[in-house]
Amino acid sequence: MIDHTGINVSNFERSKEFYTHSLASLGYQLLHEFDDSGAGFGIDGQPDFWIFQGDVNTPRIHIAFHAETRAVVQAFYEAALQAGGQDNGAPGLRTHYHPNYYGAFVLDPDGHNIEAVCHTPA
Repeated sequence: MIDHTGINVSNFERSKEFYTHSLASLGYQLLHEFDDSGAGFGIDGQPDFWIFQGDVNTPRIHIAFHAETRAVVQAFYEAALQAGGQDNGAPGLRTHYHPNYYGAFVLDPDGHNIEAVCHTPA
């Protein structure tokens, strides 16, 4: 099991706002911030996703966040677009992965492919 992960971002403040807004639909909160160059997001006081000011990862990263329901996937997608993300795959079934794979994909301000996915049947 992965305990936490992190990515580098080109504009810390812009990315912090993007992730604060878009991950809220998944229950995530901004939990830790230090030196205006790093921030940890998570649920129940445990940060498991970090952003850091720095040279952006190349190639760009794909990160999929678990969503409890398909409605949460939709909420994530809408929030991420409102926060400045770019559409990279509207909410829907991706049956080539498995019959109940319901996901949505958004590119963050640096082009990282951020996904919310629900594996539960409708």
